Amino acid sequence: MKTFTNINKYNKTKSVVTIGTFDGVHIGHKKILERIIHSAKELNCESVVLTFFPHPRMVLQDSSTIKLLNTVEEKTILLDKIGINNLIIHPFDQEFSRLTAEEFVKEILVHKLNIQKIIIGHDHRFGRNRTADINDLIKYGKEFNFEVEQISAQEINENTVSSTKIRNAILDGKISLANNYLGYNYFFKGKVVYGKQLGRTIGFPTANIEIEEDYKLIPKNGVYIVKSNYNQKTIYGMMNIGTRPTVDGQNQTIEVNFFDFNEDIYNKLMTIELLDFIREEQKFNSLDSLKTQLYSDKETSLSFISRLQL
Repeated sequence: MKTFTNINKYNKTKSVVTIGTFDGVHIGHKKILERIIHSAKELNCESVVLTFFPHPRMVLQDSSTIKLLNTVEEKTILLDKIGINNLIIHPFDQEFSRLTAEEFVKEILVHKLNIQKIIIGHDHRFGRNRTADINDLIKYGKEFNFEVEQISAQEINENTVSSTKIRNAILDGKISLANNYLGYNYFFKGKVVYGKQLGRTIGFPTANIEIEEDYKLIPKNGVYIVKSNYNQKTIYGMMNIGTRPTVDGQNQTIEVNFFDFNEDIYNKLMTIELLDFIREEQKFNSLDSLKTQLYSDKETSLSFISRLQL
């Protein structure tokens, strides 16, 4: 897959296009993307996904605190796996938002993307203040000679998956539900940094994960079953997200205790996949009480992992 950081860099090859944020690249998105790929092959065109960063809500809504399921890098990897030919991640800013519907169609879709067909949802809106809709797009299609394929309301309603539902599921600790909606395990990537190393004093050494992108959605505080990959080997563990109230912690940390693993991974980038939520974070009266609970959490995790491997 070719990736472009600006519409102007696209090579103007004839294209079949879809437009959207595609946050999560979930199973509902996949249906649309597979239609794009199939249609592009039929028309002997390139398949193109036009998306934006920052997310338009980050730019247009001053109070927006939206957190995203995917970083730009993660979204790129997921779309590449599906088989899209071209991904354009165009910078979204106030100037771009002021393009009228006609300017957007003429300057972007027709002149820059050499569009032959667009596949879009029935409720898609575009242009300055999102004033244009699917009917306007069909009118422009006739004027500029490109086909418009509409994904019906019925098809969208049949697919109960949405990025918002997935975000809410993750924030509620419903990890298996979120993973079912995504079609893969929710994951994030971060660097292993030095912590206070308290875990090793009670037999549970942890890797402290630092995520660079502040817009990435972090799951709710609590304990999770996770897996990762190191040197082409799958490793399992349990992760705590929270403030470590038992030791009077103040800041949120992400700490992973990997099972049967004793490698030096400081400053390494690790991808952590979430498998299930175990329990809420809680404050214990002593480190011994915490240690007892951690052994119980480990047993819960190992039981879950053994069922996965059957």
